[in-house]
Amino acid sequence: MSWHAALRLDYTLHNGRSVAHFRHDGPLRILQSLYPEGGSICHNVMVHPPGGLVGGDTLDIQLSVAAGAHGLVTTPGATRFYRSTGDSASQQVHARVEDGARLEWLPLEALAYPQCLAHNQAVFDLAPGAELIGWDVTALGLPAAGQTFSQGRFSQHLEIQGVSGLGDEVRTPVWLEQGRIDATDTRLMDGPLGLAGHRCLGTLFFAAGTAIARERREAALDAVRTVLEPLRPGPAADGAALPLVAGATSPHPQVLTVRVLSPLVEPALDLLKRLRGILRRELWQLDATPPRTWAL
Repeated sequence: MSWHAALRLDYTLHNGRSVAHFRHDGPLRILQSLYPEGGSICHNVMVHPPGGLVGGDTLDIQLSVAAGAHGLVTTPGATRFYRSTGDSASQQVHARVEDGARLEWLPLEALAYPQCLAHNQAVFDLAPGAELIGWDVTALGLPAAGQTFSQGRFSQHLEIQGVSGLGDEVRTPVWLEQGRIDATDTRLMDGPLGLAGHRCLGTLFFAAGTAIARERREAALDAVRTVLEPLRPGPAADGAALPLVAGATSPHPQVLTVRVLSPLVEPALDLLKRLRGILRRELWQLDATPPRTWAL
């Protein structure tokens, strides 16, 4: 029997306080709203009680952030895509962020079990004046448990829509990435131009509905690259192999990205959490306040 779950989460601003309203269909929930930074920023944890997806399961998540509101969404653990004998499992996220609103989309990793058939899609629609900090983290197999990703397929679609022209209110894709990871594709999995043997890949992104001012963009990249400099390919200072590789760039005037490859998910997530805090400080003048569940 397949599970089909849908969640609608809407953030609005009332008297300076960001408020979350949600409704659901099936096993997908939002826990109590938390305000560790005061009323202007609402933290929420999204929970999928079954704990994972098998073939035929779907999760459909719709988010909106109204003008002036600031919402943060995370998860208490990985989104697990289990072994499938036929049908694909699918998670689809669509978020719309209005003028002057901010969204932080920070789920923990998507975990692709051996022999899974999975599709993971996220689309972010940003109005002029809207801004977003988010990430996408995928872990392939369970290397610490000796379960390698030797069979299975995992496809990804990550898209940011914004206003690319002056005076044009029509949203168009300003950044689109699509990929298909097939465990039997040894050139992709182990080749130097592919994953190079790493089994965790992550992308941290900051995006805006219109072009980010050059000075602001460059200041954020400089701050991030200061942290990444010791992670350049090659041996560490003590001669040991570095646990991960990472780099930062701006592929579009409305987007900043950080790429991470790591053998395991933990060092990749630790780095992305640190860099998310740097982007918050540089671009929003906010402290690097983590969601409470990250400390558990």
